[in-house]
Amino acid sequence: MDTINHSTVVSLKDSIQYAEGAVVSKTLTKNKSGNTTLFAFDKGQGLSEHTAPFDAIAQIVDGTCKITIGGEDFELEEGQMILMPATIPHAVEAIEPFKMMLIMIKDAK
Repeated sequence: MDTINHSTVVSLKDSIQYAEGAVVSKTLTKNKSGNTTLFAFDKGQGLSEHTAPFDAIAQIVDGTCKITIGGEDFELEEGQMILMPATIPHAVEAIEPFKMMLIMIKDAK
């Protein structure tokens, strides 16, 4: 399932809009190898600490956020990315409204 068209240039910033007091998500691609999801977080919104069974890459496309991985805080801004390893607790918090693309990579074994 893809919500973006094959061989089409996409502006990530323009592909999702902020919603007051909310977190908005949009699946861009999803298949047996993993998925790509675009998120827009309003200031103060976030995802509470959790784990995932697969590695995930958070690519910041707008704004600033705090991502906590294994108890260590990282402040990220537009153009930066971070790898959140499988099974390690992590959380996301919007320091200001921000957008990120999350790439979940499933184990190919």
